[in-house]
Amino acid sequence: MTAAPDVRWYAITHRTEYAYSSVVSSSYGRGHIFPRTTAEQLCLDASVTVTPTPTDRSTGVDLYGNEDLYFHVTTDHDHLCVTGRALVCVRPPDPARLTTAGAVGPWEDARPTSADGALDVDFVLDLVPAEITDEVRAYAAQSLTPGRPLAEAVFDLNRRIHRDFTYLSGSTTVTTTVADVFAARTGVCQDFARVAAACLRSHGLAVRYVSGYLATQPPPGKERMIGVDATHAWASVRMPGGQWLAFDPTNDQWVDERYVTVAWGRDYDDVPPLRGIIYTESSSSRISVSVDVAPISAAR
Repeated sequence: MTAAPDVRWYAITHRTEYAYSSVVSSSYGRGHIFPRTTAEQLCLDASVTVTPTPTDRSTGVDLYGNEDLYFHVTTDHDHLCVTGRALVCVRPPDPARLTTAGAVGPWEDARPTSADGALDVDFVLDLVPAEITDEVRAYAAQSLTPGRPLAEAVFDLNRRIHRDFTYLSGSTTVTTTVADVFAARTGVCQDFARVAAACLRSHGLAVRYVSGYLATQPPPGKERMIGVDATHAWASVRMPGGQWLAFDPTNDQWVDERYVTVAWGRDYDDVPPLRGIIYTESSSSRISVSVDVAPISAAR
């Protein structure tokens, strides 16, 4: 990726800390913390520090091409800290993607077939337990009218989710279902991404659930605060020819150079930032997460 005035550079720090009420003898962890390198994003450097030092750790690549981390801590501990750091540059998506034949052609033409490959078809399939209901299909059908251009239909759905569902921090958990979100009409970014995915999949389109970061801007005249950014989630729909069009229902917009992609899969469960198993008699625990997406100079 060549330097250009519109390329954004970010220094990212993602820290997760656990505190336990008594000693933990063994901790197994797995997560997705390393940003991807894509056509529009380059991860120049990434590292993860685990404290206490793991007895065993490794990295690998999952089914969807995401780099994942595994670690095993066997030292007795009552605190665990996982800190990921990365240097990433992101360029704006090509505006022409919205005027390609695939974007302006009928959305029905974007439905993948077996000839497109197993992974593309995999992104059409419903989850287990099922998320696609008659209500989901009917809601999606209001945007996916016959013959409507793909980009227009997707953005209409994007806008309707933003309008019809209220963002309410803490209103859901990772176990909340799409049906729960439809019933409550509230949720957070991961819920709205999952609603969008279920809607488009209900009509045969391939959709990725994408996890990453969104760089925030301070109010005019205010200093940028450290550690107030957060993990984010959005969705991406496959266009004919294998290109993907990313959109953000939480913020009612196409994804641009403010977004940093970490991983994608069919659902949150495929790409959690961190999850694990501990062996302890501890009766309680606390978790705190701090994310900082700091813009930096491109003069490197």
